Amino acid sequence: MLTIGNFDGVHIGHREILAAAKKASAQRAAEFVVMTFEPHPITVLYPDKARGVLTPFALKEHLLAQSGVDCLLALESTRQLLALSAGDFVERFLVENIRPGVVVEGRSFNFGSGRTGRIDTLQKLAAQKGFDVLLVEDRDVKLSSGHTVTVSSTVIRDLLQAGSVAEAATALGRAYRLAEKIVPGRGKGKRLGFPTANIELPGQIIPAHGVYAGFVEVADTFTALFSAKERIPAALSIGTSESLGAGLPLSIEAHLLTQNVGDLADKWLAMDFVERLRGQIQFETESALSAQIAKDCQYAKEILKRE
Repeated sequence: MLTIGNFDGVHIGHREILAAAKKASAQRAAEFVVMTFEPHPITVLYPDKARGVLTPFALKEHLLAQSGVDCLLALESTRQLLALSAGDFVERFLVENIRPGVVVEGRSFNFGSGRTGRIDTLQKLAAQKGFDVLLVEDRDVKLSSGHTVTVSSTVIRDLLQAGSVAEAATALGRAYRLAEKIVPGRGKGKRLGFPTANIELPGQIIPAHGVYAGFVEVADTFTALFSAKERIPAALSIGTSESLGAGLPLSIEAHLLTQNVGDLADKWLAMDFVERLRGQIQFETESALSAQIAKDCQYAKEILKRE
């Protein structure tokens, strides 16, 4: 039993495919195999167009394991691999190596050089090569705007870059997560009375600049975040510190809405984005900024109580 895809985000559409494959593998007493590609093919073919990923590979691996995958095959995205025709890809990787009884895919599945292979291509090749194709319909969601969209990694990236983290969470089936190592900040938050934990810039899609309500988790390593026990409410900030007119590099930081934070040096931090509170605003004075941050924190607390 095999399904193939990038699975960036492992969103609700992906999970329907994974659930269908898991069910089919159980019915046939077959191993459930997922084939994915690392890095994302766009970063190899069109590096200038690469927008970042939703899920770093370690997180994607963790989410796929939660879906009951027995074996994860991660193919290195080389130009040689990505230049294979749809027919050559099926022959080399499916027929010669995996020999699946069934391949489970969504209607928007593309493969082969130039993404020219589609689901009907796979069905024709399957009839010739002796395996079946199980088709899973795409998943639609209704946004707060009233528009209904088909869930895809591209749609989720667009929502995040617009700051629509709550709608992105609807499509993902969970809050969007950034995770990186904690690094020293500039001390500005502490000076204002709202100390923050800053993280390195991740190689992921970063939501639009602004202030968000969310939860954080702290651990000693990136992978240890997967089993972290405590979700800490926080006000999350993404911006270039132009609040007082001083243009500085992008920073991503969290003010933890709890007491006894402890020593965060050399720790890793995961940020789960729940709702956007506001965009980035320029203030005339530090006291005005401090007053707004206090309001942001109170608003975040009210939102997070409902979660």
